[in-house]
Amino acid sequence: MEINTEMRPRLSPHYVFRWEASQDAHILLYPEGLIKLNPAAAEILKRCDGERTADAIIADLDATFPGQPEAIARDTQAFLREAQTKGWLRST
Repeated sequence: MEINTEMRPRLSPHYVFRWEASQDAHILLYPEGLIKLNPAAAEILKRCDGERTADAIIADLDATFPGQPEAIARDTQAFLREAQTKGWLRST
């Protein structure tokens, strides 16, 4: 699945994204359980508000974590693709 860089990803309504102190990590909570996220995934999901495009998310991550724009773009697109495939995100 190819990522449209103009898509505006947002969390699917079946998931809750939050910090979980007991896990010492951000998590995605859903009716059947939870998914513990690594810091990079959490940084991407924080920006998936349905307002920002994928390009804007990548630009914001690059501004926040400068130095490797190609890697940020590649990894963010890969994560968005996987998150959509798993149903964590939907596009507006």
